[in-house]
Amino acid sequence: MIRLENLTKSFPTPWGRKTVINNCSFTFPSGVSVALLARNGAGKSTLMGMIGGTILPTSGRIVKTGTVSWPVGFRGSFHKEMTGAQNVRFVARIYGVDTEELVGFVEDFAELGAHFHAPVRSYSSGMISRMAFGVSIGIPFDTYLVDEVTAVGDANFKRKSRMVFLERMKSAGALVVTHSMGQVRKMCQAGAVLENGKIRYYEDIEEAIARHQRNMGSAEED
Repeated sequence: MIRLENLTKSFPTPWGRKTVINNCSFTFPSGVSVALLARNGAGKSTLMGMIGGTILPTSGRIVKTGTVSWPVGFRGSFHKEMTGAQNVRFVARIYGVDTEELVGFVEDFAELGAHFHAPVRSYSSGMISRMAFGVSIGIPFDTYLVDEVTAVGDANFKRKSRMVFLERMKSAGALVVTHSMGQVRKMCQAGAVLENGKIRYYEDIEEAIARHQRNMGSAEED
């Protein structure tokens, strides 16, 4: 469960402060994959960052029960001079999971071949993203934060990523940000629409999509 209590986030701009989350109180339920829908610039990534602990709120607080992942696919924490395998072992020790089990999962999932045992500085952007997703989804959390992660890789990798994600959702929940309504329908059971600093929850994902599309003034069906 993730609960927002009188949460506010604003930023200074040349035209004054811009508020993206405005004294918002809301609870994301446990064990549900929820799509976070909003127009560009409305605060989706900012809210994800606050929940993940990388962005501080202006006021209010976030209360979390159970374990919550970092944003799935986040790749900023890898040491570039270490190999992929060494990085995975390091993350496994930090989170107290079986080291060799996580290494085996990521090596198989990311499809890096011999590169898995080469320094990360030699990786392409796509290779780092595939490894980052493998590390993120390879650790069992109660709630996963997912931000456009299925956009990584070719069609086969996207399909595999979605299947692994859905398997995790049998025993966990998620907060998902994606611009693709097709992905929303495949990955989420419910929706939360962020508009004008407030969140409205819909148990029916189709109702959430319809509300979001009215806000956008379009009928996107990616």
